[in-house]
Amino acid sequence: MPNRATDRREVPSLRQRKGGELRLSGPALVDLMRAVLARGRLFRFCAKGWSMSPFIRDGDVITIAPSGRKPKAPGCGIGQVVAFVSPVNERLVVHRIIGRHQSRFLIQGDNLPGPGADLIDRDDILGRVVRVERGGKRVWLGLGPERYVIAVLSRTGLLLPVRWRASALTRFLRRLRDDDN
Repeated sequence: MPNRATDRREVPSLRQRKGGELRLSGPALVDLMRAVLARGRLFRFCAKGWSMSPFIRDGDVITIAPSGRKPKAPGCGIGQVVAFVSPVNERLVVHRIIGRHQSRFLIQGDNLPGPGADLIDRDDILGRVVRVERGGKRVWLGLGPERYVIAVLSRTGLLLPVRWRASALTRFLRRLRDDDN
């Protein structure tokens, strides 16, 4: 007698599954994001990877807003975190704008040692990150005014060393606090 559980095949569909989550990746995710953002709507998805850690971590829920097409539209500024399609491999990437060269943007992940920034065209940018959620709570750090400092530190190659030292100091202060309690 055939086993129904093993005979079923997973057929990709755009129907929402239990829990309100639709799992897509690769070209399907990019196509859906483009369609949603083209209508002027927000797009939410789960981040994969560690290139933007600690500001955006693997598993965080990211909300992307359309970036507009005007040269000075929101989302085109230094320090903004944007979603774009990599011209090299056609994959969706979320990184920070750390510089500008004429009509192109220098973009790099916060957790990537420089030099490794990509120079991309404005048309490759899909939208800008306007919200990050971790464990159901909003994460504020990295998207506010501090984004300018993060971009400068990233561009100069100092972001990771500063982060490591700040992390070590935080751990030391926690140990002191725990020893006092």
